[in-house]
Amino acid sequence: MRANSLALRLFLSATAWAVVILLITGIVLSSLYRQAVERAFDRRLGVYLRTLVADVASPDEASEHFPQSLGEPLFELPLSGWYWQVTRLDPGKTDVRSSRSLWDGGLPHLQDQGVAPGLDGSRQGYVQGPEDQRLRLVERNIDLGDEGHYLVAVAGDAAEITDETRQFDQALVVTFSLLAVVLLLTTMFQVRFGLAPLKRITTDLAAIRAGKAEQLAGQFPEEIAPLARETNALIEANKEIVERARTHVGNLAHALKTPLSVVVNEASAHGRDAFAMKVVEQAEIMRDQIARHLERARLAARLTVVGSLTEVAPVVTALARTMEKIYRDKDIAIDVRVDETAQFRGERPDLEEMIGNLVDNACKWATSRVAIEVVRERPDPARDMQVVRIVVDDDGRGLSPSEREQVAKRGQRLDETKPGSGLGLSIVVELAALYGGELKLGTAPLGGLRAELVLPGS
Repeated sequence: MRANSLALRLFLSATAWAVVILLITGIVLSSLYRQAVERAFDRRLGVYLRTLVADVASPDEASEHFPQSLGEPLFELPLSGWYWQVTRLDPGKTDVRSSRSLWDGGLPHLQDQGVAPGLDGSRQGYVQGPEDQRLRLVERNIDLGDEGHYLVAVAGDAAEITDETRQFDQALVVTFSLLAVVLLLTTMFQVRFGLAPLKRITTDLAAIRAGKAEQLAGQFPEEIAPLARETNALIEANKEIVERARTHVGNLAHALKTPLSVVVNEASAHGRDAFAMKVVEQAEIMRDQIARHLERARLAARLTVVGSLTEVAPVVTALARTMEKIYRDKDIAIDVRVDETAQFRGERPDLEEMIGNLVDNACKWATSRVAIEVVRERPDPARDMQVVRIVVDDDGRGLSPSEREQVAKRGQRLDETKPGSGLGLSIVVELAALYGGELKLGTAPLGGLRAELVLPGS
């Protein structure tokens, strides 16, 4: 998941909500469990309280202290944290009886702290006991009429409640941590599964651009199906526009060639006077400029076609055979080494024109040998981008650095005895630039000129 990606946003938002929900749920569950533990603890204290109330209401005349035992040895153990206390509240008859565990201490009264009684008349709450113990205390007022008014209280060590709650919280943290991990993994799977159609569209668009497909194919979810339909419609519209542009360019070329030819012929018919020669010269310049700009328009129209992909090996092999036949009189040997997997990201006519100009130029100037090598490379390992490198060498006289710069310009020829218009290498330079490639001229190992053409590949 990359920064600022839709997948990361969905994952982070889902994760944030999951964490918030788990925290709130954990707090609520911990609180509910503590309340349940307190209620169970209060019921336990309530049993002892009712036993004390029964002893107070029906005292054993033979006993000086009541009760003798509540069935809990902790009430007999000094400062054990478990205590009971019966206080007579009648004026002038104050009497306090307590468990042996209290020794000479006493329990505070919840009614003095403003705690309201419950539906059963008892009060529950936390108090500070002997040795600064935190106690859970239950007390009840008993009115026996003439026999007196009593306050009966039973207290237990609240550490049991705290320990029970802490153990539950620890188990809750472990459980919710595992649940959080499972939820995060589930969220990640849901995000990837939910966005898989978008990933598929991205892959299909890359395939269309690489020439491996023509449209987005297959079924898409209802939410992104309109996007796929509109994308396919855009691709079709792009193709139609390009075809119309090609047609218009061809029509314009034919429409201009005839009038220019008429102008040249009429001017030539007037002899060799200065005016006629000037007209012919300017008409030729116009013809060259029109051809140049029409060619650029044609190439630009071609480059707007999405998904053009051309195998390089068949083009190079066919051109080598053709050039051997054309230059049969010179007995030129053309060596070809081609990577069969090399592909040019463009149209076949443009590749034929570029390689054809380079090989034709090499054969014109070669003495006896021309070498063609095609390799497929990835110049930047960090990027998934391939290039096709086409190297054409000859064993001719070669060119100096200044001559290399000159021949790449349109119409520039170093030797008028050789056939041609001087447009070959300049066309290669312009066409390669339109595709984002380049042409480099240097010295070949054979001794002549090296033309190195780098084009986008796949």
